[in-house]
Amino acid sequence: MNDTRTLRIALLGAGSVGSQVANLLLTQADEFAERAGARLELAGIAVRDVDAPRDVELPRELLTTDAKSLIEGSDIVIELMGGIEPARTHILTALNSGADVVTGNKALLATHGAEIFDTADQLGASVSYEAAVAGAIPIIRPLRDSLAGDRVQRVFGIVNGSTNFILDSMDRQGLSASEAQRIATELGYLEADPTLDLGGYDAAQKAAIIASLAFHTQVAIEDVHREGIENVTAGMIEGARRAGYTIKLLAVAERLQEEGGEAISVRVYPALISREHPLASVHGGNNAVYVSAAAAGDLMFYGAGAGGLQTASAVLGDVVSAARRHIAGGVGVGESARQSLPTAPIGRILTRYQVTLEVADEPGVLAKIANIVSEAGVSVATIEQTPSADAEGRAHIVIGTHRAREQALSDTVASLAASDVVERVVSVLRVEGE
Repeated sequence: MNDTRTLRIALLGAGSVGSQVANLLLTQADEFAERAGARLELAGIAVRDVDAPRDVELPRELLTTDAKSLIEGSDIVIELMGGIEPARTHILTALNSGADVVTGNKALLATHGAEIFDTADQLGASVSYEAAVAGAIPIIRPLRDSLAGDRVQRVFGIVNGSTNFILDSMDRQGLSASEAQRIATELGYLEADPTLDLGGYDAAQKAAIIASLAFHTQVAIEDVHREGIENVTAGMIEGARRAGYTIKLLAVAERLQEEGGEAISVRVYPALISREHPLASVHGGNNAVYVSAAAAGDLMFYGAGAGGLQTASAVLGDVVSAARRHIAGGVGVGESARQSLPTAPIGRILTRYQVTLEVADEPGVLAKIANIVSEAGVSVATIEQTPSADAEGRAHIVIGTHRAREQALSDTVASLAASDVVERVVSVLRVEGE
């Protein structure tokens, strides 16, 4: 190790993750020096309020509200503020000042990633963001580096621990959606405004980042089809269980072969997954990402998807890598978003549906339903009728389809909803992982 070399580290943000990063840099300085090849000096921590309470007690002399001055003269800038501004401006300032950047800001990368990566490429700097997706799970480096020589076909998985905790609690404990959400809020999985998680926005941001890496194509957040878990009920969870499935909020990114050539689909929605699939055993607030590649085959990455200390691990892994680059010299490794594959609309994907209908419990209804589906050109895999537990004289019909275009399946559901034999469409869920 070069004992005379010191790298200045600027930390922007001291929330649950930032405070843990700062604490580890301070308390394990000798270990990081050995790993990085130089001492990592925490030059300062930019915060909004130096007097605000924090998860970890930090030296007051390191705290400042002047982020711009802190960035100037730093070798590595760690951005953990979150949000779009001023994070975007600070990152661009850091890159233009000659610093490398480590960030966990998924929202920023999903909306302004192209601008940030292009700036880094032009300046020969690096932007690392392992902490932006799936917390402590190392998924960014495998997609960007380890699988760069392979052809990734599909990536799908659970990338939001809050919604997984809620759905898992409903599945394993029989809780209602409101009760599961209440507990998730008390445990800190959900914010006071849970829209970002429940609406699938957080997972969509991560899906855009994953797809950009997996398919070497810049994917914007607007390219991601998004549905949340707001309409998932305890009845839907129980129906899935009886059919041998569980419901998970999944992020899916895959290649599509179309008449005009290749395209990609990026989407987030609650879906049925077989209880035999590895993703079905992902419990609590954990995350898991399943990657299918042409040569490597199927790979699964599993672990803590959130948590200050866990996510700090991913941040500091990027910091050590950036420090080693500084010691070795040379330009940063740019992003490989060069293919520019088009993003296909949701209607063009191939999928399966499980549709639950409420109908009058009388002879001939099942045959009429089957005829409507058949006329729509959709092939039925299974169909089952059971008395409704909610209303006397009503029955539930559960239709499982074979794979078909999403648009055809969606049109079929619309025809069923408009039929005079259907009281209401109880639920529509896609089937994934097969």
